[in-house]
Amino acid sequence: MIPLLRLIASRALPLTLWLALVFGTSAVFADTLRVSAIPDEAPTELQRKFKPLGDYLEKQTGLKVQFTPVSDYAAVVEGLASKKIDLAWLGGFTFVQAKLRTHDMPGGGVTPIVQRAEDEKFTSKFIVPIGSAAKTVADLKGGNFAFGSPSSTSGHLMPRHFLLKDGIDPDKDFKNIAFSGAHDATVAFVASGRANGGVLNASVMDKLVMKGDANAKRVKVIATTPPYYDYNWTVRPGLDSALKKKLTDAFLRLDPANPEHKALMDLQRASKFIATQAENYAGIEAAARSAGLIK
Repeated sequence: MIPLLRLIASRALPLTLWLALVFGTSAVFADTLRVSAIPDEAPTELQRKFKPLGDYLEKQTGLKVQFTPVSDYAAVVEGLASKKIDLAWLGGFTFVQAKLRTHDMPGGGVTPIVQRAEDEKFTSKFIVPIGSAAKTVADLKGGNFAFGSPSSTSGHLMPRHFLLKDGIDPDKDFKNIAFSGAHDATVAFVASGRANGGVLNASVMDKLVMKGDANAKRVKVIATTPPYYDYNWTVRPGLDSALKKKLTDAFLRLDPANPEHKALMDLQRASKFIATQAENYAGIEAAARSAGLIK
């Protein structure tokens, strides 16, 4: 008897591993919801924010929830495309990238299911060191400027879009451009003087101020962008429709009048979750094409 059949016959392997060996690795995850998020904040903060939500989703779906942090935005897109991630927290631009990456896959591409009410009118904030004489973003011309991740909606794409509309070309008008990789890192860049100015997610900036973050105390806001759509929770291509509905309903069921729900919603900085659709992010896609960030 060949080794694999001998192991199966002897029941020396767990059932899920037998199935994985015979039918493929996807069987291992039949009872697990694999979740990730764009790394727009420090990994420890992402884990802290997600833990209560993960516990809630386990109760609502009956599945084990496994949160997997990733090193960059592209890894989340590839995880959804390769079906190694079932559910992901995406920014608007990352959703557009995932949609374009998966639109011709059998059974359709990724699907956004919910967003926070706040994501209908999201903004970014431009910051400078507390002692800076700059009063407008135009005053930063000729200086060093910090964006977040190149794939960040609120830390790069939409601020760039609005700068260009205002006649400021970041690539020509700033001496140097740095990409900090995350919103809290942008605050640290500006606070330390490594950049004369920067831009980040307004929600993260508000949170850092509220927490009394040391770096946040060393910067000030000089401008806020017009509003745009941003974050959402998106499911991978081909996710079971019953599970998709169960996840959607779980988010929509969150009620701030329930103390347990309120605690996890506060971590997500959400007053409530609402249903969303791909069409809401058409403006993000248009901005990305206009800025030359996608073709």
